[in-house]
Amino acid sequence: MSMDRTERPGAAERAQEAGVAAPGRGGRMWDAVLRLLRGEDLETVSRSLGVTAATLSGWRDAFLAAGEASLASCPAEGEQLEREHLKARLGEMLFERELLEVKIAALEAGRPLAELRSRP
Repeated sequence: MSMDRTERPGAAERAQEAGVAAPGRGGRMWDAVLRLLRGEDLETVSRSLGVTAATLSGWRDAFLAAGEASLASCPAEGEQLEREHLKARLGEMLFERELLEVKIAALEAGRPLAELRSRP
């Protein structure tokens, strides 16, 4: 289906002009971004794909912004894991402290520690 001069551009053409990946073209967009991130020249990638340098720059910027946003959420998850680890460790230490208090009380009372053990 060809587009004559009186027809308006479709969604894919409008999306490309706006620097946004058109539906069905995500693979092309990511391939282009990866080429840029690997160090290929912007103009070379632009010419090889037939996409403007501004569009490629927009794709790259969107990719990097999404990566930054994803990384920004990781510390919160990491902090939650650290909190859970610290709570578990605190529980262990409190339990050990209680055992030590029982042992100290037994020693102060002059009872041998063997009497504190439960019999099977």
